[in-house]
Amino acid sequence: MKQLQGRVCKRGQGRVASRFWAAPRREEGEYPLWSLTDEQHKSSPKAPQPSGPGFSRRGPALFCKHTLIALCAIWLGPAAVAQNTPPIASPPPAAPSEAAAKLQEPLSTTTPDNTRYLNNPKLLTECQARLLAMTDKPCNIIFIGDSITANWLGAGRAIWEKDYAPRHALDFGIGGDKTQNVLWRLNNMDVQALKPKVAVILIGTNNTANNSHEIADGVKAVLGNTEEVFPGVKIILVSIMPNGRANEKMMQANSIIRSFADDSTVYYLDLVPLMPEVTTTAPDGKTETNFKGLGRDDLHPDASGYQIWADAMEPLLSKLLSGGQ
Repeated sequence: MKQLQGRVCKRGQGRVASRFWAAPRREEGEYPLWSLTDEQHKSSPKAPQPSGPGFSRRGPALFCKHTLIALCAIWLGPAAVAQNTPPIASPPPAAPSEAAAKLQEPLSTTTPDNTRYLNNPKLLTECQARLLAMTDKPCNIIFIGDSITANWLGAGRAIWEKDYAPRHALDFGIGGDKTQNVLWRLNNMDVQALKPKVAVILIGTNNTANNSHEIADGVKAVLGNTEEVFPGVKIILVSIMPNGRANEKMMQANSIIRSFADDSTVYYLDLVPLMPEVTTTAPDGKTETNFKGLGRDDLHPDASGYQIWADAMEPLLSKLLSGGQ
C-alpha cells in the first residue's frame, strides 16, 4: 500500500486521488454544498446544488461513503483477488532418483575384490550370519564358493542337514561370487579363528568374462589363500560343473585346474562324468536337453545334483576327516 500511496500522491500532487472516483468540476465562486455552514446554506438560496453522478442532499455522507468504498477497494483489492484465485498447485515432489550407478567390477581373477559387495552390501548378510553362528563352535568342514555352494542350504538342504551339519560344516558360499570375491572374503571376513580340517572349494563358473586360463589362475589363487588362512587344511577341489551358459570355457578351465591336485593337500573331485548331457521328452512332445543333476536353468544343481555331489565326495571326505591321506 505504501508503494500505491506514493504513486497516487505524485499524480494527485498532494491530494488523495483515485482512479475509481473523481470529484465533479465546479465554476469559480461556487461552493460545494458540503463546504457551507448551516447559516451560509440558509443565506445562499442561489447556492448551487451539487450535480453529477452520486450526489444528493445527503452529499457529505454519500461522499464519505463513496470515498470509503474506493479506499477499501484499493486496500482490499489484492486480498480479494488472492482469496478468489485458486491456490497454485505446488510441483509434485521429485521422484526418487535412479539407483546410484554401479561401480565397475575389475576383471582380474587373482586380485581380491569387494566391488560387488559395495554395490550390494546385502550380499554379505547371510554369509556373515552363518559365520557368526559358528562363534565358539568347532568347524570341521568349510564349503567355499558361489551360489552352487550357498544352495546346499536350498535345494541341497536335506542332504546338508543329514550329512554335513552334524559334522560341524560351515557354508561359506555367496551367490554370484567370482574367484576375486572369494579371495577378498577369505582375507577380510572373520574366518581366521576357524580351524577346519577340510575345505571343499567349487568356484569359477561366474567368471564368464574371463578366458579359461584366467579362470584357472583365479582358482589357483583361491587354493593358495585357503592354505594360508587355514594352515594344514586338506582341500577338495571340485570341478566346475557342466552348464548351459559357458560350458566349453568351463571345461577348458577344468582341464587346467585338475593339475593343481597333488593328492597330499589338494584333491581333485571330478563331477563332470557324473553329470552327462541328457535329453528328456515332455508330455506335449517337446524335447529338452540338459545336464544330469541340473535344474531348469541349466546352471544350478537340483536336489538330485547335490546327491550326485555328496555321493561322489563322501569316501574322500570321510578319509580326510579321519586324518587319512
